[in-house]
Amino acid sequence: MRTTLVTLAVLACSVATAAEPAKTPNVVVIVADDLGSADVGFQGCKDIPTPHLDALAKSGVVCTSGYVSCPVCSPTRAGLLTGRYQQRFGHENNPRFLPDDKEVGLPLDQVTIADALKKVGYLTGAVGKWHLGAHPSFHPNRRGFDEYFGLLGGGHQYFDHNQFKTDPAKAKQEYFIPLLRNDKPVEEKEYLTDALGREAAAFVTAHKKEPFFLYLAFNAPHTPLQAPDKYLDRAKAIDDEKRRKYAAMVCGLDDAVGKLLATLKEHQLTENTLVFFFSDNGGPASVTNSRNTPLRGEKGQLYEGGVRVPFVVSWPAVLKPGQFADAVSSLDVFPTAVAAAGGEAPKGVTLDGVNLVPHLKGEAKTSLADRALFWRTGGGTNISVRKGSYKLVRMGKKPAELYDLSADGSEKTDLAGTKADIAAALQKELDAWNATLVNPKWAPLNAPPKK
Repeated sequence: MRTTLVTLAVLACSVATAAEPAKTPNVVVIVADDLGSADVGFQGCKDIPTPHLDALAKSGVVCTSGYVSCPVCSPTRAGLLTGRYQQRFGHENNPRFLPDDKEVGLPLDQVTIADALKKVGYLTGAVGKWHLGAHPSFHPNRRGFDEYFGLLGGGHQYFDHNQFKTDPAKAKQEYFIPLLRNDKPVEEKEYLTDALGREAAAFVTAHKKEPFFLYLAFNAPHTPLQAPDKYLDRAKAIDDEKRRKYAAMVCGLDDAVGKLLATLKEHQLTENTLVFFFSDNGGPASVTNSRNTPLRGEKGQLYEGGVRVPFVVSWPAVLKPGQFADAVSSLDVFPTAVAAAGGEAPKGVTLDGVNLVPHLKGEAKTSLADRALFWRTGGGTNISVRKGSYKLVRMGKKPAELYDLSADGSEKTDLAGTKADIAAALQKELDAWNATLVNPKWAPLNAPPKK
């Protein structure tokens, strides 16, 4: 009897230990670039195979109302890495590629998620697109990241990365600049998306015995539309040439994510790794033939197609697979990751997101359904708020529009006239938020040059 009881006690202890995650999960944030909300299998896509992203979604929680804080690249990244609305510190527009400008980039007084995780003992790495300032002071190694491999600008050629060696002028052109390992130029022969997947997997292997934070920011499927035959062959059933190339690039993205996920599995890290996946904004449908259906709008717009994106949170040791309907934001990544790591918000900094884990587990004392999410572009030319199922949008000089997303996810029926009280209440919240913001620190890319 005694032996049996001891055996049972040991088994019970083993089960409890297996069920409890380590106090310091690894954290991986994967960001696609200009991915259409309807262009992955777990979002209903039929013509682009994305088995690895679908497997990630199956392992975690698919947030069906997942948002980013801006409908264009760099501001979303600034908000993601700081956990704050980027308009609070003037990072409202995409920055120009200006290696000599100390002002155009993620302000140096902003604390990044990498800074916060390093403080609690994490090894931090960034792989891929930076797009948060080209001056050396903005370099990832100076913004909390121990290791970096990638491209500093807003985009890059996917082939022929070494033209800077034979054409010095190319070394200063954003889409031809040398790829960097930390701050040193490197030669690269692989298709760029493959190279980023390789580097992400190598980072995991190198640091498998310590808690790590990996920020994997693809530039795919952002233009230029370039893909090797091995991915074009997977999309050969698509007749439209532009969409076929775009689809091939999504296949490459999926393979690279698959390589990373396989490496986590190889080192038995899957269960206790917190993984986020989303796009930095909606697809630019008119440019790449990406699809945001049934959402209205595209990249650059505050309608759902510009800011609502595929959004997955996976942490198998803690979160049960399923779906979550309340609105979540990329601003939630910072507080969620730091809380999971046992850290705290930076002193003197108010984060605009929340720790998602209690909500995704169904254990939160409050509901995200009551939270307001805000957007602003053009220094206030375009502005929007969502609270509950209602969303107020004002684009340019047009009157504000009101939509009930629970019944009208495609934003077809403007209710501003029939539900004026709701529109007025949302406008009041929007005005109060807008009053806390600052002016953009630099002009948008399409602004006329200063005389």
